[in-house]
Amino acid sequence: MAVRDDLREFLTSRRAKLTPADVGLPDFGGRRRVVGLRREEVALVAGISVEYYVRLERGNATGMSESVLDGVSRALQLDDAERSHLHDLVRAANDSTRPRRPRAKAQQVRPGVQQLLDAMRDVPAFVQNGRLDILAINQLGMAVFSEMFVDPQRPANFGRFVFLDPRADGFYRDWNSAAQQTVAILRVEAGRSPHDRALSDLVGQLATRSDTFRRLWASHDVREHRTGVKSITHPVVGDLDLTYEALDLSASRGLQLIAYTARPDSPDSDALRMLASYTASEVPTKS
Repeated sequence: MAVRDDLREFLTSRRAKLTPADVGLPDFGGRRRVVGLRREEVALVAGISVEYYVRLERGNATGMSESVLDGVSRALQLDDAERSHLHDLVRAANDSTRPRRPRAKAQQVRPGVQQLLDAMRDVPAFVQNGRLDILAINQLGMAVFSEMFVDPQRPANFGRFVFLDPRADGFYRDWNSAAQQTVAILRVEAGRSPHDRALSDLVGQLATRSDTFRRLWASHDVREHRTGVKSITHPVVGDLDLTYEALDLSASRGLQLIAYTARPDSPDSDALRMLASYTASEVPTKS
């Protein structure tokens, strides 16, 4: 991945979302040649020279201090995920070693983590990496996301499922939202691990085969995967609205345990219990 290009395009896309009025600057009218803020307007609000900001937007982040990046973040009104992404991109741009996309080592989940997942019998749960590969999953998780495991390719991957599997359109009740979130999460990982060959291969595959993925990828939107609601239509129990929490595994860098719950005494809770009973002996294998 071209880190400097990503830094330039990210900053350009963020200032395109703002107007002078958004940042408290006067708009004297007339035709503006750029969408959103001009570079000099970003620099003014950030409290840095125009030359300094232009250098940053061109991907030259050498010597950029935390205070400068904080000023740019405030000027562009970046949220927490965008601010972290900017720092990741700058860190990668300043990496003088520049490894040439080494082949990623196969990630494995410790037996104790799988044991924990298996003990969560009433909670769909799995472990995923930043590329959205499912590396470990419990029985109820397999039941809830059974549509993903119809494709024999392993590890199962949310990006491939959302954009390349026709089942995804019927599985997600709001497929467009699921697609946007998936790309935004992958964008975060691309900033953290720009030389990850497996991630580059995944992005290349999705971009080659999905026009929607290409369009969303070009937007440079980012999002942290922490909590939310997953609304799906399961082929056995119908509609499910499940709240999820994502927990970082401190002993396994880059991995998250994702657990789903339903509101107590709700139709969703009843459906989960029914699904657990129905699939007790019919869950597809993980191999």
